[in-house]
Amino acid sequence: MKQRISVRALIKSDNKILLLRRANGRDSILGKYELPGGKLAYGEQPEDTLRRYLHEDAGLHIQTAELFDAVTYIDRDDRDIQYAVIVYEVVLASGHHDLRLSQNYDAYFWKIESEIQHENITDLTNLLLGIVHQEYVTDISANIVSNNDDKNTSKSVIIYSDGGSRGNPGPSAAGYVIIDASQEVVSQGGEYLGVTTNNQAEYHGLRLGLEKAIELGYKNIDFRLDSMLVVNQMKGIYKIKNRELWPIHERIRTLLMEFDKVSFSHVRREFNQLADGMVNRTLDAHSNED
Repeated sequence: MKQRISVRALIKSDNKILLLRRANGRDSILGKYELPGGKLAYGEQPEDTLRRYLHEDAGLHIQTAELFDAVTYIDRDDRDIQYAVIVYEVVLASGHHDLRLSQNYDAYFWKIESEIQHENITDLTNLLLGIVHQEYVTDISANIVSNNDDKNTSKSVIIYSDGGSRGNPGPSAAGYVIIDASQEVVSQGGEYLGVTTNNQAEYHGLRLGLEKAIELGYKNIDFRLDSMLVVNQMKGIYKIKNRELWPIHERIRTLLMEFDKVSFSHVRREFNQLADGMVNRTLDAHSNED
């Protein structure tokens, strides 16, 4: 497999993102909008490449460029090429905002992310803007997610949640156990998910626990999970780059808005046996039905 490096610029003005429309190229990108940028030349540094493309393709000059993210991407037109895409948040130099498009582009627009029609942008741009959106979804609920141990015990519970896949992907289930301040189990449950992955199942465990906590009227939640990845993603430490996780992640972030405070803590697997047991019982029950 060939590997190539490219850069892209995330340029915002009044919360609107700059996209350019391709005037040439293969059919899958022709006539579609994309973030400015392109491939590194031999011996070129990423920021130099960024400055070159913005100047040559749009007549723009950079004041600052801050690393936003780095992702890998498989070109669907050539599955033998994997791109490492470096994305920068760019602030344009003052007095240099008039776009002058090269022959590679024939139009541009500034739009807020929610107004961008995904069928009108390239597949790579869909991926990159999806990551941007996940950052936004995380930010708007960040004030609810906390590591603070202060709790109103009458409305506070600990939720152990888990998810598992026999095959990854394979038959999967999620489970949760809710424990109140007196260490009594107040609710537990599981759900068979069909064929999916471990990570998706872990997120569905969170969803089930949150939905039941809302039903029972709890406002302060202390989640305990044995997936360090999910804990760090929910805290906003790690970005969520897997597109398959975006819908369930957004569902969970919406549920979080119903609470006063939610914290996420990592525990070793042996301390999450209650929720793990719910997952295995759910999978075993479905297996017996078959």
